[in-house]
Amino acid sequence: MTKTFKVLSLLLSYPDEEWLAAASELEESLLAEKALPPKSLDAVIGFLWKLRTEDLVEAQTQYVLLFDQTRALSLHLFEHVHGDSRERGQAMVDLLKMYEERGLYIDAKELPDHIPLFLEYLSEMPLDEARETLAQPLHIVAALEERLRRRESGYAEVLGAIVAIAGVAVNPGEVAPILAQPEDDPTDLEALDQIWEEEAVTFGGGTAEADCGPDRLQRQVRASNRVAPAPGATKMGERHV
Repeated sequence: MTKTFKVLSLLLSYPDEEWLAAASELEESLLAEKALPPKSLDAVIGFLWKLRTEDLVEAQTQYVLLFDQTRALSLHLFEHVHGDSRERGQAMVDLLKMYEERGLYIDAKELPDHIPLFLEYLSEMPLDEARETLAQPLHIVAALEERLRRRESGYAEVLGAIVAIAGVAVNPGEVAPILAQPEDDPTDLEALDQIWEEEAVTFGGGTAEADCGPDRLQRQVRASNRVAPAPGATKMGERHV
């Protein structure tokens, strides 16, 4: 297991009092493993303590605004390359199969391509294998890092650390098309109405929980109702390191 991926997964998760209270333990895990380059390690630890010391409600509000209400910053990998096409649904099924082949099952109200879940998946691998797997969607992560840096968000340090731990160069030609997509404004209600009216894409059994469409209202409700997991949980989606 590579605990650094678990810590990065937490840092990209909805802020809650339980895992933020474990900031010292999370820092110890990062320092002990030394999987991140020194510069990235310092930046991530700095962001961890910034989250720990700021007002929790404010941190949660900012998280929802960034990741649940801004499509250009979505933490769902395939949304940035497949949009709402049918290909995204098939990609989701394939990723879910990869999780299950390793004996991992999602126990959270999120889609398989949610970056925190993907990082948990990587945490179960030897570091070299995790890096090889991470290299495949790395251009998406790099694009999100750049967009967050433009907004001067501390979350850019977490995305930057994910790029750094991969240990490979990102192809600018793969990042550019993502950055070329227009960035939306979550305060533009007219644009949000148009998005909510778009047809949803589903995968698997086609249940509402498997909705792959860009329904940001659903995302916001889900984020605002996230509950800390019960101790001892072993499925993906747990929040323990």
